[in-house]
Amino acid sequence: MFDFDGSAGRLAGAIGRHPREFVGILMTTVAITAIFVNALFLQRGPHPAPIFATRPAMARQAPAVLSRPHVVELATPVTVARSAVQIISDIQRELSRKGYYDGAADGIWGAKTDAAARDFVQATGRKINADASESLLHAIVLSAPKAKSTPAAAPVRKDPIAELITPTLQVLAIQRALADFGYGQIKPTGGYDPATQAAIEKFERARKLPVTGQISDQLVRELSAMTGRPLE
Repeated sequence: MFDFDGSAGRLAGAIGRHPREFVGILMTTVAITAIFVNALFLQRGPHPAPIFATRPAMARQAPAVLSRPHVVELATPVTVARSAVQIISDIQRELSRKGYYDGAADGIWGAKTDAAARDFVQATGRKINADASESLLHAIVLSAPKAKSTPAAAPVRKDPIAELITPTLQVLAIQRALADFGYGQIKPTGGYDPATQAAIEKFERARKLPVTGQISDQLVRELSAMTGRPLE
């Protein structure tokens, strides 16, 4: 068995005999221990002169992250098919705007709508079917309005008797002029009557004109010259 008490006694005797050497050995041991502890555990980075050669640690690289290229996604237009009622209603409205249709935009392809569509195709000379389709609607939208035909004026038939009977401002002026200059007791009514005819005949005789008793351009000129003012 190990004699602990004897060893301790011998160590104490050696220290007593050589105290300086013991202190020197103790200080040297403490210094070496401090150097080892500092080099191995207290240095944050590698020591400039390491005691043991160490293998340089390879830099730990983060795994490369492949970035996904930014792709701009274009919105794809969605085409919604329209119903036949909507197409027919739009055709009716456009035909009405262009002067080919005068009915209601009810979305029903009736005889009136069909006739208007055929009228449009014939009037514009387009090679397109006159049926309810988007192509017909597009053609109507791009077309010009229908040319309005002016009805021929009916020939005006002159009725001398009607012109004489119908009250006019000119007859009224003639009656006033004849009455003012004493060619008869005429009541200005604007209508041609026997009293007016007698006064005209009297004026024509006085002015040595052909006696007709009728209102003529020559009578109007003579009365205007006599009164000094135009007969209105």
